Amino acid sequence: MVEFQDTSAQENIIELRGIDQSYDGGKSYIIKGLDLLIEDKPMQGQFVVIMGMSGCGKSTLLRYIAGLQKPTNGEVFIKGKPITSDTRVSMVFQRYSSLPWMSVLDNVGLALRYQGVSKKERDERSMEMIKLVGLEGHEKKYAQYPNLSGGQLQRVAIARSLIANPEILLMDEPFGALDIKTRLQMQDLLIEIWEKFKPTVVFVTHDIQEAVYLGDDIYIMDYAPSKIKEHVYVDLPFNRSRLIKRETKFLQIENQVEDLMMQISAGG
Repeated sequence: MVEFQDTSAQENIIELRGIDQSYDGGKSYIIKGLDLLIEDKPMQGQFVVIMGMSGCGKSTLLRYIAGLQKPTNGEVFIKGKPITSDTRVSMVFQRYSSLPWMSVLDNVGLALRYQGVSKKERDERSMEMIKLVGLEGHEKKYAQYPNLSGGQLQRVAIARSLIANPEILLMDEPFGALDIKTRLQMQDLLIEIWEKFKPTVVFVTHDIQEAVYLGDDIYIMDYAPSKIKEHVYVDLPFNRSRLIKRETKFLQIENQVEDLMMQISAGG
């Protein structure tokens, strides 16, 4: 069992406290008594991975943090304050979420538009982000398939989320629909972005190798009702390349996570 202790010395960027989720008036619970504390690490950032069986509520946790859903019971805090419409966090979904009737440039700058930023400034800032995610030359294209590939559409979503809130990046199986080559490329791009911006990334995936490659901390949820059951610290260097996947330490952590997942799925 994982216990989370908060102290006055800790500064928390994300906290979920006493979370319950029921969809039938309390007759049954999908999530019950869930606590999750993610400390703020300025100038360092962190990469938190959430794993668990399908249906355990991983995506629901992200929706709480994003402000898209409220739990039946419990509290959600962003930087020590209850989440409100002013503290909502952008989220990258598995399904492509760009507005297809708008250009890449306008999609990336959408949050700035709602903030009242002038078109000149938001276009300049959006172009900086577009260059960062490798989409320069595509900024005038409509953000839809087949104008852009699946990987390119996810790059648009990542750029849009970062420009809206560079401190927190929520990602719900963002590479699940991509082919293996594009998925690996997107993993490496995400590492580059993380190293540049040092955000707190909360990332949901079913892929154990992906979790170990990207994550600093892996939290595994149990099922029916769900809460955080296991915490695995990924004791690997911050600067990673694909070669690390062949190292003994990497494989040991991968096997550890796999064993824990199997124990939880078996009711252990």
